[in-house]
Amino acid sequence: MITVMKKAIIIGSPGAGKSTFARKLSKITGLPLYYLDMLWHKPDRTTITPEEFDLRLQKILVKDSWIIDGNYLRTLEMRLQKCDTVFFADLPVDVCLAGAKSRIGKKREDLPWMETTLDEEFKMWIMDFPDRQLPKIHELLKKYREVTEQICFHSRKDAEEYIRMLRSRQPESCTRSIV
Repeated sequence: MITVMKKAIIIGSPGAGKSTFARKLSKITGLPLYYLDMLWHKPDRTTITPEEFDLRLQKILVKDSWIIDGNYLRTLEMRLQKCDTVFFADLPVDVCLAGAKSRIGKKREDLPWMETTLDEEFKMWIMDFPDRQLPKIHELLKKYREVTEQICFHSRKDAEEYIRMLRSRQPESCTRSIV
């Protein structure tokens, strides 16, 4: 199936490279990029209410085009119902932990503060991701596989190859499955 990508979500474990991929994808396609972490977190490291988060997310979902970066399992089905393309970064835990560690001390546009440490709670979130998050993600992806283009990356190399392929094509034909 080849489609015109207008509404894409990027999901996967923290540290999998979702935001890096999202920035590259946005630059190539011209689609506006929204980070769920920026919706959810305040600069003081507190969060908004789930209701406010849902309202902010709904304002994005009704737009004509977008890329939404972030897992946020509670709202995944809501995003799957509206998107045409899913990018799933299904990378090994050790790769995700290394990715999370590599961004410590670096200013990022996808988070309203700079991480200074990989705290134990966040580390455990990444380590537990395959058991706690993946089963539901797989269930939802299966449910929406007939109505969404689903591209799964099992390595950073897969994601880079996809970006290289996009750069070599016109934006109108930039979606293909490599699952």
